[in-house]
Amino acid sequence: MAEALRPGPEAGIRSDDGAWASGGASDPAAYKDVLGRFCTGLTVVTSLHDDEPVGFTCQAFSALSLDPPEVLLSVQRTSTTWPRIRRHGRFGVGVLATGQDELARALARSGPDKFRGVDWAPSATGLPRPEGLLAWIECALVREVDAGDHLLAIAAVGALEVGADDAPLLYFRGDFLAAGGAR
Repeated sequence: MAEALRPGPEAGIRSDDGAWASGGASDPAAYKDVLGRFCTGLTVVTSLHDDEPVGFTCQAFSALSLDPPEVLLSVQRTSTTWPRIRRHGRFGVGVLATGQDELARALARSGPDKFRGVDWAPSATGLPRPEGLLAWIECALVREVDAGDHLLAIAAVGALEVGADDAPLLYFRGDFLAAGGAR
């Protein structure tokens, strides 16, 4: 069961008269427009389910703790892939390089066969590791935290690998962006 994380209005911004100031946060389009101006890197999260590769694209990924080494990723509650990864308990996180937008699109789509046409090989522990990644991080799920329409997954880091020496693939305003500004 996920823990609850629910900041209330007391955690928000207050106007001069002390009232809760939403500033458009309740408008999904405004929310996406404003937060979409924050550029992020892109990762793919992969695992096995019934000995078949499963995965999804994740832009909300972060280092969480150095001691113990842990990472954090944000997963949509509507994901049909995450429950399969959760059951396995172990997963890999691949940091995408410029030019891997097709891989990001493939694992972002809904439905089966996300790995059709994806070049991958088993990692040392058997997890599906796509080719050409900037970095590879093998993880074990520690816990989940309830966070509105998402779950925050906290995972222990088991193995690390440096990959290609390329620029990262970025996500900005709903589109892919290569480091240096090229789209």
